[in-house]
Amino acid sequence: MNLQPYLVIINHRTWIALATAVVTPYFCFAYGLNFDIDLTLISIAMIFPLVFTIRGSFRRREKALEHLSEFRSTLKTLHYFFMSNKLLPDEDKEALNNLLNNVSNTLMEHLKENNGRTGDIDMSVQKLYDYVESRKEVISGKRREKIFRFMKDLHETIENVNAINIHRTPISLKAYCLIFIYIFPLIYAPSIINRVGPDKGEWITYAIVILSQFILISLYNIQNQLEYPFDNKGLDDIKLDNFRLKR
Repeated sequence: MNLQPYLVIINHRTWIALATAVVTPYFCFAYGLNFDIDLTLISIAMIFPLVFTIRGSFRRREKALEHLSEFRSTLKTLHYFFMSNKLLPDEDKEALNNLLNNVSNTLMEHLKENNGRTGDIDMSVQKLYDYVESRKEVISGKRREKIFRFMKDLHETIENVNAINIHRTPISLKAYCLIFIYIFPLIYAPSIINRVGPDKGEWITYAIVILSQFILISLYNIQNQLEYPFDNKGLDDIKLDNFRLKR
């Protein structure tokens, strides 16, 4: 069994969080720190925002799937439209087919690289438009109008996917969640010591705090993976190759 995909949620943030989960109980036991606090405050301050960001990232992923499906269906429709034109010579059909594949492959590579630059994808669509315009003698005005309507849909899907790629869930909210996860043991450890009892086995407190901290930072890392679903690193990432024109 390959465990590598399941280990992507473990990173430098995990080790920082676990370090705080070990150090904090140590100092609490060393200096006799313990108090009783309503843990509902923690759920309001941290759990709710964390769940909100996870849900937001999941919705972005689902919208990306919708737009990518529409992107491929638009390309396939254009492909059928060109191939069914009896006036088009075979060499023109081949050239247009290559241009459609170029649009498809360029968008997939753009999403994988996540560089934020859209020049390549804009250029690939422009080449398709220029070629259609250059073949007016074999593509009638009515056919060009239909083609451009399909290209409008193509542009919309590209812009929608690119917007999802660039604009993420609120960065400030993510930063807020991460800060509270790091300081969580400072609140949680003394409370656990108070409830378990300082004279009971210290390992119980360590186990509870470390496990709770690991769960929280893992949820944060999962949200971070869902935030960018195109790099094929997380278990729930979108399989972009399934949305190429030729798959």
